[in-house]
Amino acid sequence: MTHTVTSAPTRVGGQTAGPDDAAGQAAEPGGADAGLTTAGTPDAAAATDSSGAPAGSVTAASATAFDGLPDAVVLTDADGVVLVFNAAAAALTSLDAQAVGGRHVTEVLPLVDERGNDWWEASTAGRRLPRVTGQPERRLTYAGPTRDHDFNVTVRYTRHAGRLLQVALCLRDTASRERIERNRSDLVATVAHELRSPLTSVKGFTATLLAKWERFTDEQKKLMLNTVNTDADRVTRLLTELLDVSRIDAGRIQLRKQIADPKVILTRVLQGKVAAGAAGSDRFVVHIDDELPEMWIDPDKIEQVLHNLVDNALRHGAGTVTVELRGTETGAEVSVADEGDGVPEANAGRVFTKFWRGASRGNGTGLGLYIAKALIEAHGGTIVVGRAPGGGAEFRFSLPAGAPVFG
Repeated sequence: MTHTVTSAPTRVGGQTAGPDDAAGQAAEPGGADAGLTTAGTPDAAAATDSSGAPAGSVTAASATAFDGLPDAVVLTDADGVVLVFNAAAAALTSLDAQAVGGRHVTEVLPLVDERGNDWWEASTAGRRLPRVTGQPERRLTYAGPTRDHDFNVTVRYTRHAGRLLQVALCLRDTASRERIERNRSDLVATVAHELRSPLTSVKGFTATLLAKWERFTDEQKKLMLNTVNTDADRVTRLLTELLDVSRIDAGRIQLRKQIADPKVILTRVLQGKVAAGAAGSDRFVVHIDDELPEMWIDPDKIEQVLHNLVDNALRHGAGTVTVELRGTETGAEVSVADEGDGVPEANAGRVFTKFWRGASRGNGTGLGLYIAKALIEAHGGTIVVGRAPGGGAEFRFSLPAGAPVFG
């Protein structure tokens, strides 16, 4: 497709590229912009920016400023001649920014929509309408020199008195957006899968009890009600995890710190697992230092971390679960180790990501370790995974002692 360029930009990177500037092109007789004729007239003088340059012109300083933007930006005049091709755009398209100045945008960026239509030609009507300010983000395909590439493109128009002066394109790689969409799909699939089983159980046992209450013995009724209660707790835990993940991703973790004893928290967690029937008391080996510093922490959040780590050891590990709590020079350190297959070194970097479950037996949402890492880091601590002495996985986290701030 051939485009006739009737004018060139005033400056590209501070150098003159043609005789006419973007604000000094001839206006159509009788048009809304008939007052904008050539530089030097009273109407043209009104179309200037704060520096006195014609509105829509590109100076060396402004062209350099575009290189500091994180997004790929391409700026053209009203006819589509490239004025600015910033560094991010050059990196995204693998083009030489110096070589594209003064060329038509369709030669530099041959973008087509999902129907194969040339984007510049298809948007002609929008550029001509004085009240159209741009185009919302849409997916366009760039026919590159080696392969096609999809970009999310947003367009904005710069006008003066209704007359188009410049067209700005912002390009973003679709990879990050696709990754977000995949994560969202994974989250929906995980929620659907994890909710289906307990809700089916709750519905089935409840319907059975309502229909045949008199036919069951007290022991049978108690068993079914306990199952319903356990599955309801499972749904509650899932919803809590989802809320935690949403707060973590939004950067809205709230800590309610207070002076707390980590020994009390750990003991409460392990006793709760035994009382709930998750494991017998003989499954745990516990080592706790006699002297521990008082910690300035959120006890509920640390208890949640310990729950997640112990659950992970019981679900994915095997043998004895060894829990150690000891004081350090700067605070306290906790380790939870099992005797299972452990975590391969190749997966060590993925353990704390969302939806990671590993290849071992057991199920779960794959969110517990992700949440644990975020909560520990919110306290200013660190958490790592390694090989336990017994051959399984060992999760170790440290917390700084800290102190309340008064005044």
